Amino acid sequence: MPLALLALAVGAFGIGTTEFAMMGLLPDVAGDLGVSIPSAGHLVSAYALGVVIGAPLLAAATARMPRRTVLIALMGLFVAGNALSALAPDENWLLAARFLSGLPHGAFFGVGAVVATGLVAPERKARSVSLMFLGLTVANIAGVPAATLVGQHLGWRATFLGVSAIGVAAVVALFLLIPAVPGPVSGGGLRGELAALRPLPVWLALGTTVAGFAALFSAYSYIAPMLTEAAGYTEGSVTPLLALFGVGATAGNLLGGRLADQAMRATLFGGLASLVVVLAAFPLLMRTQWSAAAAVLLLGTAAFVTGSPLQLMVMEKAAAAPSLASSANQAAFNLANAGGAWVGGLTLAAGLGASAPALAGAALAVLGTAVAGTAYAVDLRRAKRPAERARVVATHVPGRPEALRR
Repeated sequence: MPLALLALAVGAFGIGTTEFAMMGLLPDVAGDLGVSIPSAGHLVSAYALGVVIGAPLLAAATARMPRRTVLIALMGLFVAGNALSALAPDENWLLAARFLSGLPHGAFFGVGAVVATGLVAPERKARSVSLMFLGLTVANIAGVPAATLVGQHLGWRATFLGVSAIGVAAVVALFLLIPAVPGPVSGGGLRGELAALRPLPVWLALGTTVAGFAALFSAYSYIAPMLTEAAGYTEGSVTPLLALFGVGATAGNLLGGRLADQAMRATLFGGLASLVVVLAAFPLLMRTQWSAAAAVLLLGTAAFVTGSPLQLMVMEKAAAAPSLASSANQAAFNLANAGGAWVGGLTLAAGLGASAPALAGAALAVLGTAVAGTAYAVDLRRAKRPAERARVVATHVPGRPEALRR
């Protein structure tokens, strides 16, 4: 694998750290700025909103720029957003800075996926994407706990300064390691990029991402109460268990990349099916502490097996605009985050028990499998049309069937 993938992984590590570290810093931020924790929670939503808005807009707006230039510019915007977060004098400033930090997130992964797949042979595309995503999953193991620890001891502003430093390191790595290939990310411009997103298969692929990862976030958003109320863990034990989720996510990401290069669609359906099984078994697995720990590990593994195949599927469905489609897929991930948390919260509000969000997640994973199946059926139908037309024409032109079939 090219060393250039390391530069993409460093950027992904910084993005993953800043996205998830805020959850652990909410009490410190709320206390320092004099706001309630629910009010500080809007900072998480502001970042996600930036991702959803920025992913397609920035990918489309930079379609005619060289790819390395785009990646460096996006990471520069990321550095600026985190530096402004560290300097925020009040909540409104921090909200705006978090929104700014989220804007380059989706476009960076979108353009990065295009660059990663272009650096390797066709039979290694999925693995190249998984290695870029490796930075994101490792952030859950090392980056987020380290950022939380720094915030607790040196203040939350020091965390954002540290993340800015990671962003600067990523800029240097991108400049040194990414090939300066001439030419734009896409030759079609904004109009061509948007036109490539119109076909139904593209939206079915994006819908699979939303439903599949909403299944994950329906359960993961409420994993702490599941572990404490159902499995009997103390609150202090939750953080190491979340790192265990990161280990599972990293393993699933690497496994999914390797398997998808052999059979992308089979890997996708296998990952979604395993996610259904794991989430459906959560109420049973949460009865003992050792099985609950295994459930957290398996949840990360099953969910992230589908990461690379989903990214590649969206890019293939919109081959004329892979950067925009790939970036839109990142927006779909964040919609899944918000939607899954909302669905899981409904089950808790209804008093269905601490493990109910996992069962809701299993239902969402079934929905994701159905959407993926619909996409597959549409592909089969479209593949049959040229052969059917050839047979019809051959039937109506006597004496020339063989020539027409050729």
